[in-house]
Amino acid sequence: MATIRDIAKRASVSPATVSRVLNNDLTLSVTDDTRERIIKIAEEMNYSKTSKKSQTRIALVQWYSESQEQDDIYYMMIREGIEKQIQKFNFEIIRIFNNDFSTIDGDIDGIIAAGKYSFQQVDHMKKYSDNIIFIDDDQFQNGFDTVLTDFKYGVQRALDFFLDQEIKEIGIIYGEEKSTDGLKTIVDKRFDCYKDYMAQEGLFQEKYCFKGDFSKKSGYEQMKLAIKKLDNLPKAFFISNDPMSAGALRALQEASISVPDDVQIFSFNNTSVAGYVNPELSSISVSTVQMGAAAVQLLYDLLMNKNHVPYKLELATKLIFRESTKKVEKK
Repeated sequence: MATIRDIAKRASVSPATVSRVLNNDLTLSVTDDTRERIIKIAEEMNYSKTSKKSQTRIALVQWYSESQEQDDIYYMMIREGIEKQIQKFNFEIIRIFNNDFSTIDGDIDGIIAAGKYSFQQVDHMKKYSDNIIFIDDDQFQNGFDTVLTDFKYGVQRALDFFLDQEIKEIGIIYGEEKSTDGLKTIVDKRFDCYKDYMAQEGLFQEKYCFKGDFSKKSGYEQMKLAIKKLDNLPKAFFISNDPMSAGALRALQEASISVPDDVQIFSFNNTSVAGYVNPELSSISVSTVQMGAAAVQLLYDLLMNKNHVPYKLELATKLIFRESTKKVEKK
C-alpha cells in the first residue's frame, strides 16, 4: 500500500506537504501545479484515504536509553522543551531511545535528534526522513540544522572570574564519550575552550588536566587522582558538568580540603544537581528548554518553507554564582 512518504518521494516534495495537500489544507503555500501533481500521483499509486495521517509525525531520537535519561537532567530538560513547544503545532511525537528505529510504526515526517551520533547513525536516520534537526551535535557542516550551546564564552567568563582573583593555576576535570554504536569519539569542547584560552594567557599546564567520562564517579576519581599526583593543588577547578563536580566535591571533602577556601569550583550546565550539594555549586547555566523549543521551530520551518536553508544556532550561557566560589568585592 502506498504511503505519504512514497508519494512525496515521487513528487519531489516533503511528506508534510503531501499530507496537507491530501487533507485539503488550503492555507498551504504551493502552486496549483504542485497540488494537482500530488493528487494525481496519489491516485496513480492507489493511495488509500484511510491511511492518511491526521497529524505531522515527528520522531524524537535520543541517544540514551530511557533509564539513562533519568540520570541525565540535561537531556531530560531538552526533551521537555521539545515536548512543550511541539504542542503549539499539533505534531504527533514518537520517542525513540538508543537510536532504535525498529519501534517506528508507519511514516514519519521529520526527526529531532538529541545527543551525539556517528556518521553511520546519521545515515540510518536519513532512511526514515531527510528532515532532521540535531541538538547538541554539530552536524551543520553535513547540511543539517543544528542547535548548540555556546561553550567558548561561557568557559572564558568562568576562567576570567578566577583570573581576576589573580589565580593563575586553574585545573580542569573534563569528559570524553562515544556515540552509542562506539564508532565516534566525542571530544569535550569545554576542554578545547579551556586549553585555548589558558594557552592564550600563557597559563596552560597539562599536569592540571584530568579526563573522565562525565559521571559523578568519574569526577570523584579524577579529583582523587589530582590530589594524589599534585604536590600543590590548583586554587581553582573548572569542571565540565554538575555530576562530575559533585563527585569532585566529595573527594575534596574526604581529603579535608575546604571549598571554596582552599579550592574553588566552577561547574557547567547548572542542572538541579548544582543546588543539591553542599556547598552549592557555581555553574554556567545552559538554556536547555530553549534549545528544545528552538529545534521544534527549525523543524517546522524546514517542513513548511520550501526556501528553508540550514541554520546553526548557538544559545548563550550565563554564570550562576553559589557557594563553591568566593565572592569577589568590587573595587
